[in-house]
Parts: sequence; C-alpha cells; structure tokens
Amino acid sequence: LIRSLPGLRVPDANDVLFAAGEAKNLGSVSGPNRQRDLCTFCTISLDQEEVFRTKVFDKSVCPFYGEDFYFEIPRPFQCLSFYVYAKSVFQRDLPVGKVSIRKDDLCKYSGKENWFSLQTVDPNSEVQGKVHLEMRLSEVITENGSTGQHISVRIIECKELPLISGQNCDPYATVSLVGPARSDQKKTKVKKKTSNPHFEETFFFEVNLSTSFPLFCRVDLWNNENLAQDVFLGETRVPVKILQSDHIHKAWYLLQPKGNGNKSKSDDLGSLRLKLTYIEDTVLPSACYTPLCTLLLKSPDVKPISASAAHILGDICRERYEVVLPMVRLLLHNNRFVPFVSAVAALELDNTQEANTIFRGNSLATRCIDDMMKIVGKNYLSVTLKPVIDEICESNKTCEIDPIKLKEGDNVEVNKENLQGYVQKVFSSITQSSSNCPPLMCDVFRSLRHLACKRFPGDPHVQYSAVSSFVFLRFFAVAVLSPHSFQLRSHHPDPEISRTLTLISKTIQTLGSWGSLSKNFKETYMYDFFKSFQEEKCIEKVKKFLDEISSNVSKESSGLEDAVVLKEGEVQKRAQGRKPPGMKTFKKRWLRLTNRELSYHKHKGETNADRTINVKNIRAVEKVDESAFNRKNMFQVVHSEKPLYVQAGNCVEASEWLEVLSQVSRCNEGRLATFHPSNYTSGAWQCCQSLSSNAPGCKPCTTTMLANLQLDIDCDREAERIFSLLSANDTKLQSMEDACASLAVYQGPQREPEEYSKFTIQEPKETFHTLKQLRNIMEELQRQHNSRNDVRQYGSHLHPRKE
Repeated sequence: LIRSLPGLRVPDANDVLFAAGEAKNLGSVSGPNRQRDLCTFCTISLDQEEVFRTKVFDKSVCPFYGEDFYFEIPRPFQCLSFYVYAKSVFQRDLPVGKVSIRKDDLCKYSGKENWFSLQTVDPNSEVQGKVHLEMRLSEVITENGSTGQHISVRIIECKELPLISGQNCDPYATVSLVGPARSDQKKTKVKKKTSNPHFEETFFFEVNLSTSFPLFCRVDLWNNENLAQDVFLGETRVPVKILQSDHIHKAWYLLQPKGNGNKSKSDDLGSLRLKLTYIEDTVLPSACYTPLCTLLLKSPDVKPISASAAHILGDICRERYEVVLPMVRLLLHNNRFVPFVSAVAALELDNTQEANTIFRGNSLATRCIDDMMKIVGKNYLSVTLKPVIDEICESNKTCEIDPIKLKEGDNVEVNKENLQGYVQKVFSSITQSSSNCPPLMCDVFRSLRHLACKRFPGDPHVQYSAVSSFVFLRFFAVAVLSPHSFQLRSHHPDPEISRTLTLISKTIQTLGSWGSLSKNFKETYMYDFFKSFQEEKCIEKVKKFLDEISSNVSKESSGLEDAVVLKEGEVQKRAQGRKPPGMKTFKKRWLRLTNRELSYHKHKGETNADRTINVKNIRAVEKVDESAFNRKNMFQVVHSEKPLYVQAGNCVEASEWLEVLSQVSRCNEGRLATFHPSNYTSGAWQCCQSLSSNAPGCKPCTTTMLANLQLDIDCDREAERIFSLLSANDTKLQSMEDACASLAVYQGPQREPEEYSKFTIQEPKETFHTLKQLRNIMEELQRQHNSRNDVRQYGSHLHPRKE
C-alpha cells in the first residue's frame, strides 16, 4: 500500500495498494547472461528514485515474485515505475524493461490485476521534476525603424530534479524557440550539486506572430557531466500563442520525456503482472470532519447497535474488507473501540446457534478485531515471533513430512525432528508471552470470553474458543504463515521455507484450538506427526495462556517495557568528530532504533555499537536542508551533544525514520522549540549566520502529535476515507432508508424487496434517524469539497501544467 503524504497537511493524498505478482517471457539483456540463467528482481520507483525491491529470483524467464509493499509517499511524484533487472555478479545490474504508470492514470487500473508489457529503459524517458517559467510578449523598435515583437523567457527555478548516481546533479537549462527555420538556442549557467536549482535568468527572442506556423518555447534540463556526454533530465514545450491573449504568462510546468514520450514499438521484453488499488483523497481542515466523527464515536452508545453510524457503514460495505480499517482507527484513537466491538460481538452471538462455530465467519465483529490486532499487536508480534522466525528463515532446515512431496535423499525422520523443534519454539514463545500482550487486546479478549459464557452457559470450552479463534487462528498462525505481511521479515520467504512456515502455522492453529488434536487433521502424515506431542500438556499450556490474556486481573505491562526494535536499516552517517584530510565524512552504517536507544553499527547484526544515544536524550528530530551537505533525504537527531546527521536511502525511508524517531521521543523533557535546518561550518550556522555553535535554532520544530506510539492515527484522514466510502455507496444508503421507511409504516409480514434483507434493521425508526444525520453530514462535506476544487489553480507549484 503506497500512501502519498507530501507534507504534514496537504490537500491531496493518494493510496495505492501494490502487489508484485509475476513476470513472463522475459526478453534477453545485453551482457554475458544467458537467457536460461537469467536471475531477476523487480524494483519500485517514484519517478527515478528506487524505494523498494523484491528478492532475486533465480534462473527463470517466468519468475513469480509474489510480494506486496506498503509505504507512505512524502513528496509529489509523476510516475510510479516498476523495473525488472537481471542480476549480474561482475558488473552493474542490467535493465530488462520497465512498466511506468503516470499518477493520473493509476485510477484506470484500480482494484484488479493487470498484465503490463515491459518497455525499453530509455534514458531520455527517465524524467521527473518541474520548472517555473515566466514569458512576456513586448513590442520593440528594430534597427530599421519598424515595429517588431520579442519574447522574453525567464527561467526562475526547478524543483525535484532526479539524483544522478545517488548524488545531486549539476543542472543547467537550454531555451530555444521551435518553429520553421529557427535554430537559436541559449543556455543558463550550471548550478552545482542541487536538485532544486534557482536560475533567475532571462533570454530574449525576436518573433513574428503573424505567421501561420506554430511556434513553441522549448526548455530542456541537462546534467553537466564535464568530460562525458551531458545527461538529459527533461523538457517542456509551451506554445507561444498563449501570449496572444495574455502578454505575461507565469506558471509551473512538469518536465516531460524527450519528444513528449513518443517512441517506436520496442522489442518483446516480456510482461509484468501487477495489482494496484488507487484512491485519491482530498483532506479538508479538521473542523469539517467534527460532525461525522462525533456521530461515529457515539455508535457504542446507540441502542440497538445496528442503528449506529459505525454499524451502518459496515453493513452497507460488508463485501469490502478495507472499509472497516478507517473506522477501527478512529475508534481506537478515541478509546471507543472496546465498547463498540463488544456490542457488535454480542449482536453476532445472538445469531450464533452452535458454540463450535463461534466467531468463525467474516462478520463485522471479526473484521474489526482482526484490524485492531494488526494495529495494536505489531510490537507484540515482533517481540514474540521475530527471533524464532528469523532463525527458521536463516537456518533453512528441511521440514517436509508429506511423503508425496519428499525429494530424493530426504530423511523423513530428520525432517520431523526439525519441524518438531521449530513448532516447540514457536509454541513456547507464544504461550510464554502473556505479559507482553497489549492491554487493549486483553480488554477485548476478556469481553469476548464474558459474552461467550453468557450466550452458551452450558459449554465449559466456549470461554476459551472465543479467544483462541482470534489470538491463535487469526493472529499468530497468520503471522507465522506470512511474516512479510506483518513486517517480521523484509521479503517473502523462498518456496521451501514458505512450506516449512505453512506446516508450523497449521500445527499452531491446531494446538491453539486446544480440542482433541487427533481430530483436526485429514492428512495421515500430520496425524502421525502429532503423536510426538503430549496432548494434555499442550492443552494445559494453551488454557493457562488464554486465562492470562483474558482474565479480570488488570495488566500494568504495556508490551513496551522490554527493548523492542522499532526500525533498523542501512544509512549514510556523517562523522561527528573532526576527520583528517582525505577521509570520507559520510560512511555507511546500520542504524537501529528500539524504544530505549538509538545506535549505529558498522554492519548489520553486530551487537557492539559504534555509538548509542538514549532515546530520553533526544531533543528534536528534523529534516536537514539539501543545501547543507548537497544531499537529499537527510535528517538530524538533536541530542545532548552534537547533532547526528543521517542520510536515508530514499524519500520513503527518510520519512519513516523521522516519524518513528519523533514519536518515540515526543514526551521527552527538554524538547527544543526551534532548530537549525542547516549545519554549523566555517564558524557560523549556514541557515541564519549565527556565530555561536550553541545559538538557538532559527526555525520552529515540527509539532508531533501526542499519540500512542502504536496508534499513530490521522483522524482527519480516516474521516475523509469514511466519507469517500459512504459517498461511493450512496445507492445502498438510499435503499436502506427506503427499507426503514417501509418497515416503520407497514408492520405486517415482511415483504420487502430482496436487497432490503441484506441490511440489519432491528429498529427502523432509530436507524432511519441515523441515516438522515449521515445524509446531512455528507451533503455538507461534499459542498466543502466542491468549494475547494473550484479554487484549484493549474500552473501552480502544487498543480503544474503539462504542456
């Protein structure tokens, strides 16, 4: 899922769900690789900036990548691109082809899988950024005394030019008038090491607008390569006729590929299957969402719960799983989740006839609890499962016990022993983890246990199955099966390890159900495998664990008392001490953040840190101006000593580091109100020219919401998403209103149309009243959106033109 957030509060925000499926019939690449030995991987890029890559798939022209990614985009972008590369050992990786989708076209492919033909990776089409131009038309007296016309073209500045080999470029611009028999071209000065150059240069051209031939002003951006051939960065063409009605024209333009992207049909390079879900939201000011949030947060108090706004939302969108998430986030942020989910769970239990089917369906209650566990239980999973999952993936022992799937030379007894060892480690990690279970999850489990006992008082087992159906079947077992989806691993495991995790997950589900183990398997080999477990001891451990996480004893542990790794990754760190001449000031380091400390190491996995900073000593976390070190994606950690300057690998990584560091240090004493966005060098701060290294900052620090670290939720954004979902289902809302009106007036046998039966309507009048409130709120929000759209100015910094 890719979420676009170009700033703290912006008018446009875009969500994209991306899953890299598979490639087929990949074409050959230039170089020593033979096609049958092709080892490929896929990367995801915002324009030309790589933000993610898949694992390398060995020796196949039809690789199945099978990976999905979620991240937030911290800046505007033009294209979302997917590159397929052939891995090379002795030289740089070679591009096979790419799929590039413009931001405006993403909605065309929303919600379904598509096969895309790979296109040639052409340097002249790899563009990003925008240019600010001003054009003026003036009349002048020529040398022979006649009246003529000339155009002045001022190149003001450019924004968001690409990195070249990971570094800022040395850009310059050429300006020319394109038309019949014209070849005049002029050039700006080169600006060193910047992606946002300010040119402020003006060029003059004599023109004759009386001609019938079209005339264009073309601006090309280049990177100065000195001795090598200059690199094309992009172009824009503006028709001169735009000045006939307006003698002064000033606007931002997106840079376009050479020739505006026109290219001949390329060779058959294969194709790539992708799944994208794209939604564009316009987030209004907070006050606009107050009525909607108030109505939704009243839901737990509405009797019956089916007449509440939150239940209505789930009811009309029950076939769409993603609908529940924004509602769950909103309820969690305002501490209203437990009473709401208790009410909808009670409603579901009223309609459950058999105790052994409790919470097994895809209902509103189960979807809400699923999403809650994924949000609240993220660190719980990391503490409980990550160490053992890492061991399983890295040791790579064979665990296949299905006789049909055994490979030649496999020893089934050794495989059983390997599998049993892994299962015991996972099982022990889970059943000994009750002290780390988040209090909110315990509150929900306690409520479910109470409701189940009340609904089926004669069944002593139902109090456990009500809880185990969530914590084992829908939480731990799913995380073991797909560790990448829960951020426990950076990539999907290879097929053999995936098979091992599948067997472990099936075993954990059965152990967690705590019924008779022998009755839960249809496969003979699984039944034989379970003979090695002591059934009664396993059941007692599960019961003890379920008792501990759903008891009435108040828990004090938040799950964050032990050191929990919040984020880690490779960065470029600026040396904090003085370096001898010739020494690199930036070096690769492995940065690691826990809830206790920030540390950096020479290599991944090293226990000894080069430096450790106590989280409580962090006083500010802010971006660093690009001009400070001529590097993009830099941030600083201001603590009790010198600031720590760090460069992340890309804009997404930088945004994630800023977010998690800000949240973990948000309540520290001595937090700074101001900071220096540049560095201190040559005896002065380069941002404000203050001479003292201890001078107060010159720019206000970014305000960090005092939210729970695990529940960092933007309520305005979630409310906008709920509004969008309600608007998209307006027809169903109207049908529900009609059903309520019909039921309230006609009290005889129900003969409503078939679609009415899809809704849960216990009290027609109360439900109708809520629906009318929702309708009024939606109309006002739509009016606010319409007024915002009316003032959108194309050619501005946020909405450049595409001439």
